[in-house]
Amino acid sequence: MPLFTRTSRRVELTAVGRQLYEEVRPAWDQIAAAFARAIDTGRGLTGTLRVAFVGAAGGQLLVGAAELFRRRLPECDVRLREAQMVDLMPWLRDGQVDLALGTFPIDEPDIVTGPVLMSEMRMLAVPSQHPFARRTSVALDDLARVKLLQLPDTLPVSLREDRTPRATPAGRPIEPCPSASTFNEMLTLIGAGHGAFPVGAQATRYYARPDVAYIPISDAPPLRWGLLWRTDGATVRVRAFAEAAHDLVTSS
Repeated sequence: MPLFTRTSRRVELTAVGRQLYEEVRPAWDQIAAAFARAIDTGRGLTGTLRVAFVGAAGGQLLVGAAELFRRRLPECDVRLREAQMVDLMPWLRDGQVDLALGTFPIDEPDIVTGPVLMSEMRMLAVPSQHPFARRTSVALDDLARVKLLQLPDTLPVSLREDRTPRATPAGRPIEPCPSASTFNEMLTLIGAGHGAFPVGAQATRYYARPDVAYIPISDAPPLRWGLLWRTDGATVRVRAFAEAAHDLVTSS
């Protein structure tokens, strides 16, 4: 049965061809839409992006980035999850989240670091009764006079060496203390007099405590924050969120 009539100038459907077209078209459109959704998902233009953060300041930054991201890609959703320090890298590596906001440096072959989104002064968190609490600032060499609590072993060595060095710039040893799994646990140990820990200046706003004092470290480099993602997880959706976060902080 012919489906088309052809001349030298045009091609037309026959009556049977028209009937076949009308009956097949709905199913064909459904199949084409399914393929389009699969392609868009592969490109990262639809679906859900899972982003982890540690601490209140990080969550506030990501809320703004998520709003801008949704305006640019309305077919994509963003789910923000708070992670504890001990969970951040395991969540990223086993695929529980697609992106994470953390502090640099992160020197890992399977992890990509995005641009720096925020820099802040480093401060030393000490017990409120510590002699340093009465000072306006401390220097890196003063770290030899305190015990430093350690970051969890799940965090990269590059980050742990940066935040809790074993010696001062002058070579004086810094005594380490046991690690803590969460930031609030870290502050609780500090308040109880079990050690000190370098933090960012945002801690003075979001984590003010009567038993902990925050003292600026005058000669320390700033603490830098940025997005992290797996090397094999750099989808269009991930890159678009990183771009939205960068645009948000550079325009504000």
